[in-house]
Amino acid sequence: MKFIVVAGSNRKNATSTRLGEYVIQAIHGQGHEASLFDLYQTPVPFYAADEKLDDDLHLADLKARVLAADAIILATPEYHGSISGVLKNALDHLGQSYFSGKPVLSISSSGGAVGVSALLQLQAIVRNMHGINASEWISIGGAQRRRFEATYDGYEEYEGSQDIEERIQSVLGSFLHLAEAITSARK
Repeated sequence: MKFIVVAGSNRKNATSTRLGEYVIQAIHGQGHEASLFDLYQTPVPFYAADEKLDDDLHLADLKARVLAADAIILATPEYHGSISGVLKNALDHLGQSYFSGKPVLSISSSGGAVGVSALLQLQAIVRNMHGINASEWISIGGAQRRRFEATYDGYEEYEGSQDIEERIQSVLGSFLHLAEAITSARK
């Protein structure tokens, strides 16, 4: 199966993007294809319903990769109780034809305890685009974010380190099972 992670941060070393990269490694470990579309490194133009933006290379790449994916993972930081503007902008460019009938996992990173508000909003957006929301999500916050910071060296312990790794693996296992079931039913 083919997965795409759309990382919706506008920061160079965003913990939400690094969480997405971690998920990609885990998916590769299960024998599937997974790639990252990082909106920080490959920004797309502002959505304007009246304008044709077909000549934008980043937007064309995003559209092609999401359309080709069997399953989608949306990664966002939580900003003021919501998803990032760059992710919302990218989703506005896509719409139903890119999401319809595809399983979608929402993941977030928040400076506070967890990013539930952003995840609830992402699930509402996915529903409106006819995607199939995973029954669980991944949200990291507070000390859990340490594992995904650019300065993390892999050796230090932090509060909840074992718990968050197990939680990510559990949610990802459920999502892979959902994606396999939906993909085989679509064929």
